[in-house]
Amino acid sequence: MFERAENKKRYEREIAEAQIEIREETLRNISWELHDNIGQLLTLAKIQLQHSSPESIGEISEIIAKSLTEVRALSKVINPDFINNVKLKDALKLEIERFNRLNYIDASLEVKGEEQEINQKHGIVIFRILQEFFSNTIKHSKGSKLMVFLNYSEDSIQIEAKDDGVGFEMDRVRLKGIGLQNIKARAKLINAEAKFISEPQKGTSLIINYYI
Repeated sequence: MFERAENKKRYEREIAEAQIEIREETLRNISWELHDNIGQLLTLAKIQLQHSSPESIGEISEIIAKSLTEVRALSKVINPDFINNVKLKDALKLEIERFNRLNYIDASLEVKGEEQEINQKHGIVIFRILQEFFSNTIKHSKGSKLMVFLNYSEDSIQIEAKDDGVGFEMDRVRLKGIGLQNIKARAKLINAEAKFISEPQKGTSLIINYYI
């Protein structure tokens, strides 16, 4: 009973930490988008307005329309209910769209099978694990592509995220324990398994098997 109680406390703590980390990552992303994307679009529109001619009105209108589209996309993730209520597939779709919109990396999402309902808290943990992988891919992999595969079956979901970056030597990383054990421990808490596959110059894959 004591062990079950301790496991429950740990589980709730991990869920809370994952929610906080997603919120922090979301706020960082909003900051970057406002500065690097929407801010630049509106600055360009301002400059063109200062030197506008009847021929340039259409182009200015397009820039403003694009800015409005970006603001609407941001409003989805600013909503405080977003993290707690969005489905895993929809959250991944928004992340992939953002990466492509900002030209961070050429990203894609492929979904197979009939979508299954999963525990919302478990979905939060899975999403946070994947966010960590995405962040490492964009910052460190030096890759040009990020591919995510979401495969639903009756009693399980398999998620694979892979890049075409520099990769790493698995044995060396295991010895250093760089975050991999933490990801595996989080997966285990929600009845899932997580494993990495990587080779130098051949990219890295993260495979998550979640059992419903």
